[in-house]
Amino acid sequence: MRYAQAMTWRAIEALSKLIRPGMLESEARELGKKVLADLDMQRIWHPLLVRFGANTLKTFKERSDGDPVLGENDIYFIDMGAVWQGHEGDAGATFITGSDPEMAACARAAKELFDRVEQRWKNDKVVGLELYRFAEEQAKEMGWVLNLDIKGHRVSDFPHAIYRGGDLGDFDQFPNEGLWILEIQIAHPSGAYGAFYEDLLA
Repeated sequence: MRYAQAMTWRAIEALSKLIRPGMLESEARELGKKVLADLDMQRIWHPLLVRFGANTLKTFKERSDGDPVLGENDIYFIDMGAVWQGHEGDAGATFITGSDPEMAACARAAKELFDRVEQRWKNDKVVGLELYRFAEEQAKEMGWVLNLDIKGHRVSDFPHAIYRGGDLGDFDQFPNEGLWILEIQIAHPSGAYGAFYEDLLA
């Protein structure tokens, strides 16, 4: 699982270096598919998502609005789920173009909130339900709005459907390390954008 996760992060970092202002969201997605193929992933297990601008508020199951062009001062996230050596990697992060301070703060906040919730999991051995209650409380304290429709999930060896253990945010037991993805999606309190960060609890 750790190898699959490390390779997914490698692919995200590689794609983030290729995404430029002026590019269409669909073009970034196609680049992502090439990056994954070049890194010899075995197969996709969930569709590759790249969301630009206002589409960063969309959940995984929602379709993007149109095919936006990435601006000079803009925000976007990458969400990859691919199989490496028979195991599912799943990771996501938010990036900005330009130097808009609020967009930069939003991108940082998603990662910071993830880190706070992960520490709560490590230090206090709480159940999945409590992790998302804590995440909502912390997001509010930080000045952001947590999207509670995104609640994390289990990963394993492929295929995902056989081992699906429900959503982390509804799990009433302590989630073991190396099996659960913690997902954080926040919205700017007044702007039409948000940020996303996910990684393996490990």
